[in-house]
Amino acid sequence: MTENPLINETLLQMKYARVIMLLSERLGISPQRALDIFYNTSTYGYLSQKMYHLHNMSDAYLVDEIILELQNRQ
Repeated sequence: MTENPLINETLLQMKYARVIMLLSERLGISPQRALDIFYNTSTYGYLSQKMYHLHNMSDAYLVDEIILELQNRQ
């Protein structure tokens, strides 16, 4: 599948950073730990593929999805 030329990679990277920082705050963990968690979730996988349009969702929504994913792993 071809990449959507309307999705700016810089803005997407900024979204990753905001989600990681919000995840850190919500879970009370270091940003480094939040980074590790973020990159090891299905949510990140879907977000980075862009075809699922998760980049259109709010940062808070994405953090909620990551937290739900973590809870479902337990």
